[in-house]
Parts: sequence; structure tokens; C-alpha cells
Amino acid sequence: MDPSSAGSGGNSLPSVGPDGQKRRVCYFYDPDVGNYYYGQGHPMKPHRIRMTHSLLAHYGLLNQMQVYRPNPARDRDLCRFHSDDYINFLRSVTPETQQDQIRLLKRFNVGEDCPVFDGLYSFCQTYAGASVGGAVKLNHGHDIAINWSGGLHHAKKCEASGFCYVNDIVLAILELLKHHERVLYVDIDIHHGDGVEEAFYTTDRAMTVSFHKFGDYFPGTGDIRDIGHTKGEYYSMNVPLDDGIDDESYQSLFKPIVGKVMEVFRPGAVVLQCGADSLSGDRLGCFNLSIRGHADCVRYMRSFNVPLLLLGGGGYTIRNVARCWCYETGVALGQELEDKMPVNEYYEYFGPDYTLHVAPSNMENKNTRHQLDDIRSKLLDNLSKLQHAPSVQFQERVPDTEVPEPDEDQDDPDERHDPDSDMEVDDHKAVDESARRVKREFGENETKVQDGGRVASDHRGLEPMAEDIGSSKQAPQVDASVMAVDEPSNVKNEPESSTKLQDQAAAYHKP
Repeated sequence: MDPSSAGSGGNSLPSVGPDGQKRRVCYFYDPDVGNYYYGQGHPMKPHRIRMTHSLLAHYGLLNQMQVYRPNPARDRDLCRFHSDDYINFLRSVTPETQQDQIRLLKRFNVGEDCPVFDGLYSFCQTYAGASVGGAVKLNHGHDIAINWSGGLHHAKKCEASGFCYVNDIVLAILELLKHHERVLYVDIDIHHGDGVEEAFYTTDRAMTVSFHKFGDYFPGTGDIRDIGHTKGEYYSMNVPLDDGIDDESYQSLFKPIVGKVMEVFRPGAVVLQCGADSLSGDRLGCFNLSIRGHADCVRYMRSFNVPLLLLGGGGYTIRNVARCWCYETGVALGQELEDKMPVNEYYEYFGPDYTLHVAPSNMENKNTRHQLDDIRSKLLDNLSKLQHAPSVQFQERVPDTEVPEPDEDQDDPDERHDPDSDMEVDDHKAVDESARRVKREFGENETKVQDGGRVASDHRGLEPMAEDIGSSKQAPQVDASVMAVDEPSNVKNEPESSTKLQDQAAAYHKP
């Protein structure tokens, strides 16, 4: 994208060096997301998203992006990947009725790790709608889209897993595949990205690369020998790591492997899952990455100038999660943030140093140089077996539904986010719904993934039946209307009891 054509709205500042060009960045945030609560002692805390947003506001980053409140994903949007009966169950189950549905709870793996809580289905709709909305924005000219509430990579077609209910990543990749022949998924969460790998295991249009702890660790998948199947052979890559990996060791694998993937696979878009449980000191993790080391992955993916969707994921020491995702938003924008943290409404979480960065520990790095060299050699050898730029030949695309997109750079400034409103945050005020104006942008179409990547057009008659996800015929875009956020920081405080609970991580191991 020509940076001079991007206009002023939503552009990042130029960064230093060969990567020094502007990016058009958008950011999805729902001010209610921090109110969802998995339950006492559960390590997954959506409150961390609100803490991240507060840091973005007080570092002045919100006025450098276009900020959107996502439209909730609809049932049929979610059923493009998930089974109808699973989505029906998520929509209907409540804490009060779950005891009457014991059989279904077991069938769909909903219970201890993935509990039923108030607003569960709305939570799923919110984070999935944000990821799909970000994909739509990338399909229509933005360079980077960010959804820190997304990245829930363990969810399967018919079941919840590892604190994840709906796989927003798969849904976003399906959206990107409407406009791009190939999409790359990279996962830097400490846990293997099993749900995404499984969804695309037999296709060559979506490549998955996961860097994760392997060996007696949830979810137990992600062996280096798991490479994909049939048409998808060699399009799944797994980088198994051991405890204590540090920045230098991590980058000795990440950059050569991902660099070669970009060269050989040549994706039209990239999805990067930025799970922060790979940071040093995570409540459930065992790696030793610094925030800068973690963010180097974001910086490296940004340098390819390919449309980039940044998603959240794991991360259970929530003060460090907020630090990390704030800093990585700065990286996306080409900004280096001051280490001294500005005063914010969650300032006490970041004591005693009140800095953005925290030093990694002195834990042992169990990844030897020989092991790292062996992993790198095996994976680069696998990549040598790939044909360059695989999949179908480019053919004439079925035209998209012609719905004019508003010129966002000429929007009424009252419709754009007011950054000043975030500098004086009143957490006791509810969001003023009447202050938001709906931006209807795109037409509707449904596409559904079925067993190993097969896609079928869903009853609208807009596209011939596709026998495989490898078809180059492109469906019109899904409806991903978003609402401009005027005052995204005016959100209700989560009750204190739900954000400062006694640590009970031992009960939740992602077994």
C-alpha cells in the first residue's frame, strides 16, 4: 500500500530503518469486555483487556488508530466453522440451567476449565466479531488490525477447550481467504495453537506455524512431526520448545523459520496470535521472554508490509499482559513507548516500579544450542519440500457485493474517537450508546468450514458450490459492520472482588 495514499486518519508514524513507512492501523475494543468473569480463582481474566486499553489511552496511542466497537458475531457467522448444535448450546446455557444439561456439558467439554458464566455467549460474540471485523478491515485497505480480546486458539468445531469457546482465529482466516489466495497463521502463545492447526490441517491455502512448549504440557499436541495431511502436507509447522527459553534463543528460531515461510508461502495476509503467557513470570507459563523479545515477533511480521491481524490469546499475570499488548500496539504504530508508565486508573497493579518493561528471571534455559539447531534444520528442510506460492492459479474473482465504503478520512470528526476523553476516565459511567453511530460497510454472505477445510456457500446463491477451500472463487464479504467509538473508556468497573482474587492457579492447569 502506498503510504501517501492512506490519508491522515488512522496512520502510524514512520518507524526507523528500512521498515520506515506509515501503516494504516485500526483497533477493535468493546468497553464491556472487561466485565465478563470466568469465576473465582480462574486464571483467565478478561479484565486484562480493559487494563490494556487504559494503558493505550494514557500513552496517547488511541488517537493514532481508528478505534471501532465491533458488531457482535451472529449465530450464522460463528457457524461458518462451528457446528450448529454447539453454537445453540453456547447460546442457551446459563449458570442457572447448566445442571439440567450435564450430558451436553460433557459432550461440548464445558465445565471446569471452560466454565459457564454470566454472559458467556455475548462474550464469544464480542471477541469473535472483533476478529472478523479486523479481517474485513484488512480486506479493504487497512495495513494492521488489532483485537486483543481475540486469539482464543484452542476452541474446536464442536467443543470448548483451554479457556476458549469460539475460535475467532479460524473465523478471521476464513474471512481473509475471501480476498487472499494464501493466509499465514503464526502463534507465539506458550500453548500449541491446536484448534487453528486442526481446522486447516488438510489445506494449502492457510499455513499454520506454532512456537510452543512441548512435552507434558497442555494441549499435548504440536510435535515437530505433525506437518499437515494430504493437500496440506508441510503446511502445518510446529516448533517445540522447552522451559526457560529466552529472547536470543527464541529469535534464533523465529526469524529464520518465519522469514523462510514468508519467502516460500508468500501469504496475502498474516494473522499473529500474541499470547502473552510466553512471557517471563507468567502465572501458568514457563518461558523467559521479555516484553521486548515477545514484541520483536510483532516487529518482524510488521516489516514484511503484508496485511497483519494482531490478536491476543493466553496471558495470566495480567499486569504483564497489559504491559505487553500496550507495547506491541506501539510497535504496530511505529512508536517506541517511554518505560516510565503514565498514571492510569490501574496504576497500583504495576508497582513497585511502575514501568512498562520488567526484567526476565534468571531461570535455566533448557533449550540447548544443539536442540535449537536441530529444530531449525528440520523445519527449514520441511520448507524446502514446499512448492513456492502453492494452491490454485489466480483466476477471475467472483465480484464482491458492491456496497460503497465510507471515506474514513473524510468522516465527520464527531464520529471518530475522541482521544481526549480517555485521559480522564470515569469507570463508573456506562457507555453512552446513543453517542455511537453505526457504520454499515459491507454486504452479507456466509461461508462454512466443514471437516478439514472444506467450504460451501451457505444458501444465498451468490457463489457456486466450492468442493474444497482451495477454490479460487471468492465469496462476497461477511457483514462486519462496526460502530465508531466516541468514548470507549467510559466503562463500568469490574467489581473489586473479581479482579483482585486470591491466586488459585493450581486448580487450572490447562490439563
